[in-house]
Amino acid sequence: MFEFGQEAGSGVLPVGDDVGRRGRRPAGSGVPLTFEVIAEDLRERIRSGGLQPGDALPTQAVLMREFGAASLTVQKAMTLLKQDGWAVSRPGKGAFVAHHDHAADDADDLDGPEATAPVGGTAARVETLERELAEAVEQLADLRARVQAQEAGGGERGR
Repeated sequence: MFEFGQEAGSGVLPVGDDVGRRGRRPAGSGVPLTFEVIAEDLRERIRSGGLQPGDALPTQAVLMREFGAASLTVQKAMTLLKQDGWAVSRPGKGAFVAHHDHAADDADDLDGPEATAPVGGTAARVETLERELAEAVEQLADLRARVQAQEAGGGERGR
């Protein structure tokens, strides 16, 4: 799964000459960034059946401990999973495994018409889209509040 030979969930990340200042790797280095490693580990747990549709994903605190990662790194991994359709957020409850197959991501692993059909049919997909829409509305409200706070306070420079 990982080119650098680490076991999924081991929490051990590659360290070497290709790691730059503050843990950043140069673009095109071929070594996955920590948030990508976390996201891929969670995808593998879903693929293998360790996490089923509707199951709660590990909390941010659990993932931070497991991977020795910062909160922002874990947030980036979760954002990536949500953008790719692997996870959905339920406000006030956490993040959960999405209720559909991942045909676009795993087209080589799936065959037949079920590869493109959401698990549970149209009703499940509508429910997932409604949850995702509610999350997007919440994120927009949060961003709007941040912008207003920055404008009111003059904003911090250098971030």
